[in-house]
Amino acid sequence: MPPALLETLAAQGVRTPFPIQAATLPDALSGRDVLGRGRTGSGKTLAFGLALLARTAGRRAAPRAPLALVLVPTRELAQQVTDALTPYATALDLRLATVVGGLSLTKQANALRRGAEVVVACPGRLNDLVERGDCVLGDVRVTVLDEADQMADMGFLPQVTRLIGQVRPDGQRLLFSATLDRSVDRLVARFLTDPVVHSVDPSAGAVTTMEHHVLHLQDETDKKAVTTRIAARDGRVILFLDTKRSADRLAKRLLAVGVRAAALHGGRTQPQRNRTLEQFKTGRVTALVATNVAARGLHIDDLDLVVNVDPPGDHKDYLHRGGRTARAGGSGSVVTLVLPAQKQEVTRLMAAAGIQPRTARMKSSDPQLAALTGAREPSGVAVVLETPAPAPAAPAAARRPRTPGSGSGRRRGPRRPRTTGR
Repeated sequence: MPPALLETLAAQGVRTPFPIQAATLPDALSGRDVLGRGRTGSGKTLAFGLALLARTAGRRAAPRAPLALVLVPTRELAQQVTDALTPYATALDLRLATVVGGLSLTKQANALRRGAEVVVACPGRLNDLVERGDCVLGDVRVTVLDEADQMADMGFLPQVTRLIGQVRPDGQRLLFSATLDRSVDRLVARFLTDPVVHSVDPSAGAVTTMEHHVLHLQDETDKKAVTTRIAARDGRVILFLDTKRSADRLAKRLLAVGVRAAALHGGRTQPQRNRTLEQFKTGRVTALVATNVAARGLHIDDLDLVVNVDPPGDHKDYLHRGGRTARAGGSGSVVTLVLPAQKQEVTRLMAAAGIQPRTARMKSSDPQLAALTGAREPSGVAVVLETPAPAPAAPAAARRPRTPGSGSGRRRGPRRPRTTGR
């Protein structure tokens, strides 16, 4: 790698590659197409990022014409990839631009017009900019799909294929994900040439520093009590729920009993989501109540507990939710709350994920709950957290359907299903 990259790695305290980096970097640096699987928190961002930056170093992008592209499914992941790569890009004098929905389209267009060698983008917003003529992909030499399994889902696939179809046909493609399945195979068959496959890490379910627990609860009332006591623990926790409405309700209920809680989901504006994440990272918020928008790409240092208040819909979602803890060699626990009617479904989900969890019947008053999760009674004194003001509503005539990852408000063809990229 370029000496400037090695110096920056040393300055960041990175001296030994993680397994996914050691496995994929030689092939990626040589220009091979790479398909890489590594569990969440295993170092995939630097695995593709260092190769992409090294192969772009020394080149200068023309206005509107980036040389390297990283496609990601969510805004939070786009920002995290940008933050992770910025010191290395700066060391090589490469310009980075982040292109996501929910933030100023004009500012992002201006950044592309000034010239950026590397673009980190959600597909919807990048498609908007391409259609406006603010971005041309014909010079892109290296294309990365991060969280490739989600990018291959039908909500994203048409936009992803449209974008990859515009990059240099002789360019390099790097696909990375914590899980690889048949949906990814379609992308591989269409866009990768003689790819080398590296699958070096166990799935999140097989990580030895991660414990998995399934708690069988009597009824919905007991579930609420258990959830509240876990959220009141001394330490941070992410609580996953299925819907935006249920996340908002739980956050409001927790605040009322003295838990510093906040909701994170696709219904919040991007400034609100950014502020909530910052509050959680700094400890001002201790219970993050989230939908699957937080299940991928979100990195929180020293987070040791994830709770599935609502069991996820499939094993991939389970692995990604659980992957928010036990990152980069750390330890952590994933606790899933199960009502009687959910027992069979969760048993099948765990089997599909290759997990043998510890199971127990539990009540909110059981001492074992406190020993396992740090659960305790909340103070009962309501707390009020400062939150960003919601964005002003657009006039009715100006509101338009949005595509995944976009947020520009421009109409383009039939409305598509919502996905976490919004």
